[in-house]
Amino acid sequence: MKHLFLIVALVCFVLCLAWGQAQPVQSPAKSPSQAASFPDADADTRRAKAVIEQGIQALGGQAYLNIRDRELQGRGYGFHHGTPTSLGIVFWSFSEFPDKERIEFTKERDVAQLFVGNKGYEITFKGVHPVEQKDLDDYLRRRHYSLDAVLRTWINEPGVILLYEGNAIAAQHPALKVTLINSKNESVSLFFDTDTHLPIKKSFEWRDPVDRQKNLEEEVYENYRPVSGIMVPYNVTRYFNGDMSNQRFMNSASFNQGLDQAMFDPNSRYDPNKPKSKH
Repeated sequence: MKHLFLIVALVCFVLCLAWGQAQPVQSPAKSPSQAASFPDADADTRRAKAVIEQGIQALGGQAYLNIRDRELQGRGYGFHHGTPTSLGIVFWSFSEFPDKERIEFTKERDVAQLFVGNKGYEITFKGVHPVEQKDLDDYLRRRHYSLDAVLRTWINEPGVILLYEGNAIAAQHPALKVTLINSKNESVSLFFDTDTHLPIKKSFEWRDPVDRQKNLEEEVYENYRPVSGIMVPYNVTRYFNGDMSNQRFMNSASFNQGLDQAMFDPNSRYDPNKPKSKH
């Protein structure tokens, strides 16, 4: 029963973790003011570009845009209709851009989920099994709309439209709202703090392919701290159709450490507790 609980909690919690995957930045990464894909724009579009540029600079500028890999450690909490579903789960998240992520759970780090490209795997003492399709679809959608994907990939895509929507209130802070619409008519709204220029909220809608119902997902970023010249939100809260769905609180973060490629191979029998060899 203990193992079953962990797996259920794992499936619920891992869906909140697709917040950091984005396309790799080739040398050097372009900021919005440098991106050739932006056409000549009217005043509102120029204002939207300026707000995004300020946000990227606040996050660390080129240091942020050129992140290659990231490690996060913390604790996550799941909610159902705003009610907590667990006492919290310890996690380690390892991301390598553009499309690799490994999330390990429990203090023993003996339960994991692995996402490589468009495939997902669950790894337990019973072995390796594919992630259920619905859970995989949810993960890939959240990765596609992640804050990093929007700021590092969407803004450089041909045909992207930027809408400056002016003053707003986000997470009880005065903010400036910008909406991006890509060539597939997908849209995402970003809210930037008027004082720090850091992104404090992201929202997007998607339609369920089965019941055709529209769903709203929102993410709030708080408690930013500098790590290696990059501002990291140590508190992240997600909402689904207005209800809090999960929270995560980071204890540590690191970047560009050079991750062991074995951790992204579902058949490598990678052991996170095995001491790393010294070179």
